[in-house]
Amino acid sequence: MRRRLINSTLAVVLIVIAVFGVSLFIVETRTITSSARDRLESDVARVLADVESRIAADEPVTEQKLRASAPADRFVLIEQPGVPTVELGERPEGDVMSAEQTGAHGETVTVQQPSSVVSNEIGRMLTIILVVSLLAVAAAALLAVRQARRVAAPLTDLAETAERLGSGDPRPRHRRYGVAELDRVADVLDASAERIARMLTAERRLAADASHQLRTPLTALSMRLEEIMATEDRDTVKEEAAIGLAQVERLTDVVQRLLTNSRDPRLGSAVGFDLDEVVVQQVEEWRPAYRSAGRPIVHSGKPGLRAVGTPGAVSQVLACLVENSLMHGAGTVALRTRTTGNQVVVEVTDDGPGVPTELGARVFERTVSGRNSTGLGLAVARDLAEADGGRLELLQQRPPVFALFLSREAEQASDAS
Repeated sequence: MRRRLINSTLAVVLIVIAVFGVSLFIVETRTITSSARDRLESDVARVLADVESRIAADEPVTEQKLRASAPADRFVLIEQPGVPTVELGERPEGDVMSAEQTGAHGETVTVQQPSSVVSNEIGRMLTIILVVSLLAVAAAALLAVRQARRVAAPLTDLAETAERLGSGDPRPRHRRYGVAELDRVADVLDASAERIARMLTAERRLAADASHQLRTPLTALSMRLEEIMATEDRDTVKEEAAIGLAQVERLTDVVQRLLTNSRDPRLGSAVGFDLDEVVVQQVEEWRPAYRSAGRPIVHSGKPGLRAVGTPGAVSQVLACLVENSLMHGAGTVALRTRTTGNQVVVEVTDDGPGVPTELGARVFERTVSGRNSTGLGLAVARDLAEADGGRLELLQQRPPVFALFLSREAEQASDAS
């Protein structure tokens, strides 16, 4: 591309120089030739006027008398009837230019000069034109190289940026080149890079959230299946199978919820629901795991509370808190429901060592964990709570008290007030 830009620029310059150079050469050649003839005619007229004035005064026309009026660098020939010819200067050889006039007394004055005088002047003019043309071509070449570099280098850089995007490196470069069109392309590429980066981040986050959040219901489901395999009581099998089917439905809801949040966390499906049902369901689902660990799990609080949110998402948040208490806590795990203002609160606490002092509220940040875990559970739980218009907070570090705040259903809130 650089070579094409340079060649095209030089071609345009050479065409312009050729057109104007030839035209200037022709015009100047005619001007020089015409000026030389005019000077000869002027010299002839001046010498003839001197000769006529001397003839009229009966003065002799001699070489000495006419030397003042005759041009020193030209050959002058004066011819009179019955008088010897007078010559001034050296007669030129070869091609000559001459001018001749005849006076009133029959005298003839001729002025000559070599044609080489005009040829030399034309040659000097041609040399000047050629030198100027060469300088113009050199200047055009330098400007063409600079302009080609200015245009080609950004295009190469933009091609590298596009190649980086195609290879999976979505970092924007934020480079601008001072050319409006190229800067526009760079803006579009940077905007595309940012969109691709957001999409990749969302996909990675979805994969991480899904792998972490699906682990809990799958673990609970596997426990139910183990109990089904271990019992021969048909009624127990039916009961456990029904619970397992409910867990599968919640598992489907978890997947759908994660997909919805990955596209737009504002797209929720909040409804009014019985909070006790969700709390009891989580206690019953996790009771076998706690029984195996030799720890009790209990619930208490104000009965009959109704909240606004997504039951599946609330179940997932509580499951995360209960699982954290099982893995990192100790003693009895208690779920307690209460109200505060126009909100309902579910608190989850245990008798364990709690959250390290250096972590505090950072425990909800991704990749932050005090027990060598992934650090995703509480972060995803907080996202699910906020997507329902609620919030998840750490009320107390030792012993740990996590609280899920949800909006209270309107009718219940008005009755309470």
